[in-house]
Amino acid sequence: MIKFFLMVNKQGQTRLSKYYEHVDVNKRTLLETEVIKSCLSRSNEQCSFIEYKDFKLIYRQYAALFIVVGVNDTENEMAIYEFIHNFVEVLDEYFSRVDTCDNSIHSYNV
Repeated sequence: MIKFFLMVNKQGQTRLSKYYEHVDVNKRTLLETEVIKSCLSRSNEQCSFIEYKDFKLIYRQYAALFIVVGVNDTENEMAIYEFIHNFVEVLDEYFSRVDTCDNSIHSYNV
């Protein structure tokens, strides 16, 4: 099950966040900071799956945009990895070009 969905730029700024379980606002900020730091610090040669606390992080980078999905331990990593790619393809088709500016301006459409 998906716990949260984040879109983050290379500077570590969250462009979109969606939580599917209740998390306090203070804890969200801390969680996002730790998750972003752990994803941005990895090299391109490293795996895109990270074991983090009691869940898994699956992320994918598109130019200056990182998409991070937090899931429970029983979720299939490759299915989520492909889900991220399909999501970006849909955004690309809808907005003609996916970048952080489009996502910040049109976040209500996402």
